[in-house]
Amino acid sequence: MSSRWEGDDRGVGVADAGQLVAGGSELVAAFAEPGWVAESPELHLGPHVDAWCMRDGRLAVTDGRSDESGTYVLSLEWRGEEAGVGQARAAVFALVGSFAESATYVRQRRVTGDDGAAGLRFEVGTGELDPGSGFRAHGHSVVITVTGAL
Repeated sequence: MSSRWEGDDRGVGVADAGQLVAGGSELVAAFAEPGWVAESPELHLGPHVDAWCMRDGRLAVTDGRSDESGTYVLSLEWRGEEAGVGQARAAVFALVGSFAESATYVRQRRVTGDDGAAGLRFEVGTGELDPGSGFRAHGHSVVITVTGAL
């Protein structure tokens, strides 16, 4: 049996998460809609990111720009006390919460920078899908890379 985590004695979970498929599928379908990603994420999301980083102090923006696909690419440096992946993930999730809309997807990956330093990359898709929100469906694609003492 392959362990799922240290101390796992079951090797298998207790259920599936089928109740999340409809909502998750709705967001994934929106990702593929032409024109769904809103323009100028620096203007729409940047102020939220900057304000959160200034208040919290653990992460600092070292670069923020849009790429050719409209993705907001953020490079962040860890400025908090020495931390592990869990603490960095918690900080990034709090940061994402400062600009997240009603539907959000986050995927974390480990990366190695050009300088060989370990980092984390978070791929974020967030948007408004509910026509009752008063806004037309739209969203944002964000890639956050965190480097520093992880």
